[in-house]
Amino acid sequence: MNGKTIHRRAFLRGAGSVLALPWLESVARGAERVSVPRRRMVAICNDLGVIPDFFFPTGVGRGYELSPYLRELKEFRDEFTVFSGLSHPECVGGHQTDKCFLTGARHPRKPGFKNTISVDQYAATQLGSATRFPYLALRVGPGGGSLSYSGDGVRMPAEERPSQVYRSLFVQGTPEEVRRQVVRLKDGQSLMDSFRDRIKSIQREAGYRDRERLDQFFTAFRELEQRLHENEAWEERPKPKVDVSMPRDERSPEALVARTRLMYDLARMAIETDSTRLITIFVTQQFNPKVDLPGVELPHHALTHQQGMKESREQLATVERAGLSEVGRLLGGLKETQEEGETLLDRTMLLYGSNMGHAGTHDNSNLPVLLAGGGFRHGQHVAFNRDDNVPLANLYLSMLQRLGVETDTFSSSSGALTGLEFV
Repeated sequence: MNGKTIHRRAFLRGAGSVLALPWLESVARGAERVSVPRRRMVAICNDLGVIPDFFFPTGVGRGYELSPYLRELKEFRDEFTVFSGLSHPECVGGHQTDKCFLTGARHPRKPGFKNTISVDQYAATQLGSATRFPYLALRVGPGGGSLSYSGDGVRMPAEERPSQVYRSLFVQGTPEEVRRQVVRLKDGQSLMDSFRDRIKSIQREAGYRDRERLDQFFTAFRELEQRLHENEAWEERPKPKVDVSMPRDERSPEALVARTRLMYDLARMAIETDSTRLITIFVTQQFNPKVDLPGVELPHHALTHQQGMKESREQLATVERAGLSEVGRLLGGLKETQEEGETLLDRTMLLYGSNMGHAGTHDNSNLPVLLAGGGFRHGQHVAFNRDDNVPLANLYLSMLQRLGVETDTFSSSSGALTGLEFV
């Protein structure tokens, strides 16, 4: 960029970092011409799990008995399916497996671990999108965690501040701000031109393997240029109007429920306005704050390791029950909104689960998972072997197929999940 010589390996590393952004805010070519129902996916991961005995129901099939936690969702019984006996094969490592919840990558604690693509990013890359935001990666809680990972296994940033999410979705910039953003996008296209020139100069001297790899980068650059061009068009289109003012960020570490509700509300609004169709929400409490709920006196993370003590178990149940109640509130909001004769819940798959089967023992098997909405035949407990689990990626494959992705495999899947059917 400044006339200095760039070593080949350094250049390849730099180009690889550019490719870590696989899907910019764009509009897929021709997507608006496809006359099919809009399908959405919301994936939520609570990184501290739930008390298994309070989550998993007794009985299987449609005659199962609601567990204490699932009673928080009893009005939606016929609109969700609860699963047992699902996990990611060879994905062990306690809390470190949160990064693999939507990817299924194996052995996250091994030296040199490299993640794989998450199910939301796979869908965005394969399908494209007719929305302003091909995906939203959100986080409830501090830190740098995210559920979304690119095709190169690079973490996609997740937004923690509800005010910033609202601003991105609904606040239209002034004409001058729009102009400056368009200039920045044009500058980005110019940067792609510069990289293209450097790739061409290196291709003449590269070996066979390097040329093959450079061809892949060059193709990716052309796609990035196109997406920047499409993004430029979005900047000049008005954002949707909503009858809700910008939320105030809840900064108290103890306000888990309030912060969760704010982010769930924004996710619902993003779907209602068709601003995006793919959302991930990472609910993380590893920084161990106490949750501001009546009767809860100890930090959340500490409570998960004291489940054998009656008082701690009761406090933890209060926290976890509140979390499921907020999921129910989100389901209710989606069900109340109609779109072309269907509810948004009919068209939105909502996945709720955790990377922890038992947070107290750091166990990563038999994960608590439920799926609501999305046009599946729900109202059942689909139970698999709790000692010899079925790959959770089988469920992800079914979800991808419901979204319209033409694929027969994802991550560690062995096939679409049995027992789950479309309506």
